[in-house]
Amino acid sequence: MKNLVKSIAIVAVIFFSAGTASAQQKLGHINSGAVLQAMPEVKTADASFETFRKEKLAELEAMDKERQTKIAAFQEKYKTLTETNQEVLGKELEGMNQEIQTMEQRIQELDQKAQQDLGQKREELYKPILAKAETAIKAVAKEKGFAYVFDVANQAVVYFDGGEDITPLVKAKLGIQ
Repeated sequence: MKNLVKSIAIVAVIFFSAGTASAQQKLGHINSGAVLQAMPEVKTADASFETFRKEKLAELEAMDKERQTKIAAFQEKYKTLTETNQEVLGKELEGMNQEIQTMEQRIQELDQKAQQDLGQKREELYKPILAKAETAIKAVAKEKGFAYVFDVANQAVVYFDGGEDITPLVKAKLGIQ
């Protein structure tokens, strides 16, 4: 009987100490989108990315313009096709058609390459910014004793009531408004 009472007492102490330990954990939330939008590095990266994107688009547009010119030339030559010049002009038209198809394939390959380049450029530009923000968030969380920090910008938390919004603290850590 004494052992049963002792066991119940031990279980109760463990249960209540676990409850108070979890009650002491601080919860916070942050709007990472607001932090990132306030960072001057993001504005610089956005401008750099947009310039790079426009360069890639200009390359594609130039090739497409050249393709359109070749198509127009093909159509004009095709209008002059008669039975008497069919043999000579037919071969020339066939060559022009082949050239247009090759150009279309090159444009498609260039478009795929441009998409890859844009992805790499995006990662190159934004990865250090995201790392900087993450470091600041972790530093603030550690300094203020938060056990958990939820990001309300990425819809990972459907509901939150309470907790402390550390967005201003992280912005201050980063030296931004």
